[in-house]
Amino acid sequence: MENGTIFLTAMLAQFIAEMGDKTQILLVAMTSRYKIRNIIAGTALAVLVLNAAAVLAGGAVSSVIPAYIIKTAAAIAFLLFAITNLSFSDEDEKEKNIPSKFEILAIFLTFVIAEAGDKTQFTAITFGATWGIKKAVLVWLACSAGLFLADMLGLAVSLLLKNFIKPVIMKILSFLIFTGCGFFTLHEAVLLFPKTESSLMLPVMLVTAAVFMTASILVLYFSIRKSRKIHKAEPIENFKENQ
Repeated sequence: MENGTIFLTAMLAQFIAEMGDKTQILLVAMTSRYKIRNIIAGTALAVLVLNAAAVLAGGAVSSVIPAYIIKTAAAIAFLLFAITNLSFSDEDEKEKNIPSKFEILAIFLTFVIAEAGDKTQFTAITFGATWGIKKAVLVWLACSAGLFLADMLGLAVSLLLKNFIKPVIMKILSFLIFTGCGFFTLHEAVLLFPKTESSLMLPVMLVTAAVFMTASILVLYFSIRKSRKIHKAEPIENFKENQ
């Protein structure tokens, strides 16, 4: 009975801690880029690895690598993902041919970066310290189950959205989600910089915003230009095929 109580307590705590978290929201964005089975596989792998690190090693990653470096890397990754969602070319279907192992790796890395040092990790660390090494495997499984179930709930919501919203709208939504996560995480990172003054926040955010907007406009411009060229070439190709 004790093991059952520990399992349910840790699982429910992790489930609640994850509700409304950025990784749940990121899963909505991922549905416009990756296959569902790869999202599930990548998420499950990341959940198991992160909770193992938190429970068994006490958050070794966040103690060895400064938090501001982790947050900065996460912010850059999110902003890059946002920019890639501005590709509206007709060749999007070719992305379906990306080998599953690379998609799973991309999802795994995104999830790890997003969750590193997050409150769900500290929840797992707390339970690991509370019940000790003898219950480590049980706590690991419970925390992993809670985190995975919460994220699958987010994925289910994203699939419902995907069925009722056009692909272009989903891409725009993904762009906004990744952008929001990117700048929010960058804000957290700047606050953690060593000897940071509050006056540094505005310049960093403005410079990042300027670079991000410039890159976004360029990617969108070349994507639209490429798409128009494809549309112009299609009638000629169709005419040749009909001859």
